[in-house]
Parts: sequence; structure tokens; C-alpha cells
Amino acid sequence: MASLQIGIDLGTTSILIHVKGKGIVLQEASIAALDAVTGDVLALGNRVYQMVGRNPDSLRVVHPMRDGVISDFTVIHAMIAYYIKKICGNRLLKPSVMICMPASVTGLERNTILELAIAAGAARVCLVEEPFAAALGAGLNIASLGGQMIVDIGGGTTDVAVITMGSIVLSRSGKSAGNKLNESIQRYLRRERHMIVGDLTAETIKKKVGFARLHSPELGIMVRGQNYITRMPVCNEVTSTQAYLAMRETIGEMISVVRRVFEETPPEMAGDILDQGIVLTGGGSLLRDFDAVLHLETGLHVRVARDPIECVARGMGLMMEHNSILEGNNYYYRTDDDIGEYARNRAL
Repeated sequence: MASLQIGIDLGTTSILIHVKGKGIVLQEASIAALDAVTGDVLALGNRVYQMVGRNPDSLRVVHPMRDGVISDFTVIHAMIAYYIKKICGNRLLKPSVMICMPASVTGLERNTILELAIAAGAARVCLVEEPFAAALGAGLNIASLGGQMIVDIGGGTTDVAVITMGSIVLSRSGKSAGNKLNESIQRYLRRERHMIVGDLTAETIKKKVGFARLHSPELGIMVRGQNYITRMPVCNEVTSTQAYLAMRETIGEMISVVRRVFEETPPEMAGDILDQGIVLTGGGSLLRDFDAVLHLETGLHVRVARDPIECVARGMGLMMEHNSILEGNNYYYRTDDDIGEYARNRAL
């Protein structure tokens, strides 16, 4: 019985899992419910998502990933172990696991993720940068001699990378992304409308009436919340103009990450990107008119990849199918022994 090969897109807002030969088999919210007293993990994923803002005092709802980095290692370990067991079932052989991470993570964070995955039940683990996998999943020819730019907008980070000849030559990561857009809406409503709304409501506003620029005709949505002063329940209309005004500063910060990468890009590669344009991936790229605004700010052709939320997972699938992509880009699976050797070398 051959061991499974599993790819895990460990995102700030969602987890996607790709199994070699089967495709994407799971998409769950990156969230957990803990016992408020003992800290034990009681539930994971989509079952917990609808609890946000409604959980009793006996439960603590946590997001173990914040701004693209692990904020709760215990919960991440429980998540990886749970999903590996769910997918592998009663198989005797431990799986090979590939995990995607932001390009900006440190060497210490990489080693910690490796250790967590091994402890969670993986036989060996390979870590891959998200922009690289996203570029593959978006259909870019990463082996091309010319420079290509990928902008991966997730829940916690906006990762921008320039890829040429199969390697990331330049990358930057910013913490202005999908979750910060939600927080911007919450702050605006509290400040301008004296209204408090929860995370799920802010996400709904962004999806229903959120645009990256002023939209005509104006759209509106009725939302429920709490009056900031009286603390009484209220129901108010939120318009697309108000949503834009709330998000525009964060949108500007997201675009500034792209600008910073261009400032550091060699002229020859900048010329290549002028020809190739920019490809957007990740859930944040679905914000309406963001591609048009980025086009106006850069003067470059901008396109949103097909099924942008799934690009990283699809890219991992391609890497698992073609080992030459891994080896050609210095991505290697590590076992428990390899990780121990790496830690000992760091100590020396």
C-alpha cells in the first residue's frame, strides 16, 4: 500500500488540502473551538465558523494563524493531525505532506512548521512558498526566462513575487489583506455610524457591496449589529460607497506592496513584466474592481486567475505530480532525522 501524498494550504482564513491523484478533497475554515477552562480543542473548521461572535463563555474560538504566521502552535498541531487522520483513515503508512507558507517566514518558523507536521503524523514534510505554488496553480510558465509577477492576496497577507527560470528572485509580504479589509469596515461603522458588527457581518458586507473604487449605481445591504453608545440591537443599511470609504486605505496599502517590489525589480525583469502583466490569486483578489484599480496604479495588464482561492492547492498538486519541479527549485522532503540534524547544526 503506497503512502499518500498530501498538500496543505495552511491559510489564515481557510485550509485547502490536495491529495495526489484525487485533487482538492477538503476546504475548511482555519478556526478552532477550545474549552475555555482546559484549552482542549473541541471542534475545528466549518463547524466552528458559524460560532464566531455567538460562542458561549465555556468555548473560546481562536484563529491559529494571524497575518500569515502561526499564533497558536498547539491548535495548528491539532489541525494538521486531525486532517491527516481524516484523509488517511486506517492506512498504516504515514503520508508525505507538503505545506505552503508565506515567502516571508523565517528559518526558525520553517523549522517549527516541519516539527509540527512530523509530530502530527507526517512521514516527511516539504515546505513551499505560497507565491510559487500560486503561480503554478494559475498556469504561469515558471520555467520561462522572462520575469513574471504573481500577487497572492490571502486573508492575512498580500504576497508579491517575481519569478523567473523556475525560481522566486524577489518577494515581499504585507499584512494588509482580506482580514484587514474586514477590520476596516468594522472600524468605519463604529466611528461613522456608531454601529458594532461582527467578523461574519463585515465579511458579508465586503462580499455583497465591497468594491475597490467608487461604484455606480450605488448598492446597499441591510445589516444587523449593535449601537456603540446604547448597546441596543440595530439594523442599518450599508452602501457600496461606505464600504469603499472604509476599505480604501487598506487597498492602498495592498497596492503599495506591489509598488515596493517594482522598486527593487531589475530593469530587464520589469520590462518582462510589462509584457506579461500581473496575475492575481487568493481570495482577496475577488474584491470587485481590484484588478482594474491595480491596472490604473501600475499601467500594466492585470488578470485574476481562474478559481483564485484554489491556485495554491492546485500548484501543490502539480508539484506532487512532477518531482522535477521540486528538485529543480531546491524543495526537498525532510524526515524527522533531517529536522533533528538541522536543529543541531543551528545550535552549533
